[in-house]
Amino acid sequence: MPQASTIRPGLSVFFPAYNDSGTIASLVIAAIQAARKLTSDFEVIVVNDGSIDGTASIADELARNYPEVKVVHHPRNRGYGGALRSGFEAATRDLVFYTDGDAQYDPSEMNVLWERFADDVDLVNGYKISRSDPIHRIVIGRIYHHTVKRMFGLNVRDVDCDFRLMRRSIFDTVTLEKNSGVICLEMMKKIQDAGFRVAEVPVHHYHRAFGRSQFFNVPRLWRTGLDVARLWYDLVIRRTHLRARLQAAPAEAVPHPGDHA
Repeated sequence: MPQASTIRPGLSVFFPAYNDSGTIASLVIAAIQAARKLTSDFEVIVVNDGSIDGTASIADELARNYPEVKVVHHPRNRGYGGALRSGFEAATRDLVFYTDGDAQYDPSEMNVLWERFADDVDLVNGYKISRSDPIHRIVIGRIYHHTVKRMFGLNVRDVDCDFRLMRRSIFDTVTLEKNSGVICLEMMKKIQDAGFRVAEVPVHHYHRAFGRSQFFNVPRLWRTGLDVARLWYDLVIRRTHLRARLQAAPAEAVPHPGDHA
């Protein structure tokens, strides 16, 4: 066991946070405690996406008190997709875990994803055991999931479960472009089409104790629908991501992106 701990990969943990002053401190501390049990080489990143509450100052205070913590500040809100993209860009370790800053998932459960990781797995995707949301969000979420799963031909059980552990090297192949909440759909479609290997594990989902949802709310449904339609046209009809890979590939055979030495 002591020898095994010396070869454990490094881990980057990040939280996209927008007006999450009531939850971000406890999440970061929980993440530090959980990561320490998994590897000695880790970092925790808070992506403050232009918050107008106390999120920025709390994140900076955490960074002053915990050497493992660093903060990325967006002067203006870029949207959930923009925050995720910044998190992946800021991550420096071989494995990357992320979940939201609203505490609807428990960072201590990242060990469940870690234990499922293996040489033949590139991404471990969580799926909600039971969704702890108001009934209208549960209904909207189920309609969204079943609709996009069929539209995009996805094999995952839960597209919008933002509790994931993956190889950072995935993004040597996959380029994310969206700034809205449909980035998760974009990410899972591009990862699947690139041939990366996905495993799934159940995780708990908790009631939102602070803040408001930025994605599944009624006023934004029409905007989300337009984003999904545009993404479907790009990735399913035009298949622009696959054509870009073929154009960039050398003439010789390209190995499976999930193959590792």
